[in-house]
Amino acid sequence: MKKSKILVATVFAAIIGLITIAADHIDAPATSGTNADITDFYAFQGENTSNLVFVANVQGLLSPSASATASFDENVMVEINIDTNDDKIEDLVIQAIPRDGTMYFFGPFAPSSTGLNSSVNELATKSEVAITAYGTNATVANTNGMKFFAGPRDDPFFMDFAQYGAIINGNASSFNSPGADTFAGTNVLSIVVEVPKSQIGGSGTINTWVTTNAKQ
Repeated sequence: MKKSKILVATVFAAIIGLITIAADHIDAPATSGTNADITDFYAFQGENTSNLVFVANVQGLLSPSASATASFDENVMVEINIDTNDDKIEDLVIQAIPRDGTMYFFGPFAPSSTGLNSSVNELATKSEVAITAYGTNATVANTNGMKFFAGPRDDPFFMDFAQYGAIINGNASSFNSPGADTFAGTNVLSIVVEVPKSQIGGSGTINTWVTTNAKQ
């Protein structure tokens, strides 16, 4: 069993209805500019309504030139945690681990331990996808009833930080419509997993969050 240790704070997003998201850009100085820096986590019902889609984005604010050379850190594991009974403890996890240009996925499986330490279960369902290079067509793998993608993508999160600052400082009372997208023209490294709801289980409402983990 390979051991991992959580490196960055958890980002939470509970699925209620069709979609919820949580966003956090460069707010963790110790991980800023690395694959351990989680920018966004999205969870929503897929185009196939029998599926759920999880999207974990890391290392934000990449310029197009930086995206051409950016790569996933083989010392960082991204873990999607899923709580199916609302006790705020992960019942299932999906782990993403890069190696030599390929993103390997394990799960969903029930972890042997919960909380701050994570163990890779090499006996769990294993899937993989070639990491898509910047500026090329997306490589999507269909294995074990799931779909997978990993690679750089345009940052989908919209935020007008200038107007936000004006509101916080008392110089404005509301956001403009549509406002100015602070993240326009920047990229993230994205990991996408589409999984059948039947592999998740639960009562229909789940809690889910993503963590990044560094090797011990």
